Amino acid sequence: MKVGVIGASGYVGGEMLRLLVSHPKVEIAMVTSRQYVGEYVSRIQPSLKGFIDSTFSELDYDKLSDKCDVVFTAVPHGTATEIVKALYDRGMKIIDLSADYRLHNPSDYDKWYGWQHPYPELLSKSVYGVPEMHRDQIKNAQLVSCPGCMAVTSLLALYPLVKRNLIDTEHIIVDSKIGSSGAGAGSVAGTHHAMRSGVIRPYKPAKHRHTGEIEQELSQAAGKKIKVSMSPHAVDIVRGILCTNHTFLSHQMSEIDLWKVFREQYQNEKFIRLIRDKKGFYKFPDPKFVVGSNFCDVGFDIDEDNNRLVVLSASDNLMKGAAGSAIQNMNIMAGFDEREGLAYSPLTPV
Repeated sequence: MKVGVIGASGYVGGEMLRLLVSHPKVEIAMVTSRQYVGEYVSRIQPSLKGFIDSTFSELDYDKLSDKCDVVFTAVPHGTATEIVKALYDRGMKIIDLSADYRLHNPSDYDKWYGWQHPYPELLSKSVYGVPEMHRDQIKNAQLVSCPGCMAVTSLLALYPLVKRNLIDTEHIIVDSKIGSSGAGAGSVAGTHHAMRSGVIRPYKPAKHRHTGEIEQELSQAAGKKIKVSMSPHAVDIVRGILCTNHTFLSHQMSEIDLWKVFREQYQNEKFIRLIRDKKGFYKFPDPKFVVGSNFCDVGFDIDEDNNRLVVLSASDNLMKGAAGSAIQNMNIMAGFDEREGLAYSPLTPV
């Protein structure tokens, strides 16, 4: 399969290329960057030295259409709308890593992003790219929109519970901790090292835009409108997310009952690991032990006194939260084994 990557100079684009250069059934046909046209890819993405010797091209839709079977768009939010529309109109298969086509209701873009979507008719044609939830739709999709990193990490923890109506859907609280790479390759006053190191910094305690995705997907699973309260924090790691999802059981359940729920949902999923150990220091999901992999680790603990179920989930925001999910979606669309190009164990120590 010949692929193109639009916007390959950032963290997510670089991670896409890292996975694609080792994918046994993929040829990278075109790599674009508006900022670095003509520059060697490995000069901007130095970890790819010896793996890719091409240069960044300018964005040319006709060339992409001629050279590529599928195109990944790894550009900033708000800039993918026109690119995706141009590719879609040419009949191309697109895997978009921005937020521009994740939400199905056009009014949600006004609410969560503060702008009006220019192509609302395309939103209903976009498939939300979480294979563990929408695999059958992804298979035949022309446009797949990959999820937000904190959204997919919390969704995979909550989905089995909401789907089976096991929790109070009026009171779901998602507490997320994310590493600095989640802010992207560009820098602002709060993201350079002197200000970012050593912090546990809440940066959007209410109304974070990933909330819209979580509510959309859980509402679809439950068949009713669900509200979620989400609060993210920037923490002093480079890669990784930990979501502490606070829920309240609709009826009393034992630990064994809950194990059965998660195993039933995820027993055939290659990238979900259930983590709850009585011994050792890895008793619950920990982002340190998923870095560099496409795994999302899920575990739980029960607060019997308050009928509270705490579900914990961890992922690498650049992998399962972005590039890894994109490759997994591509594999499904192409009919490849989902593990192709993703069969990496996490890096330890990091």
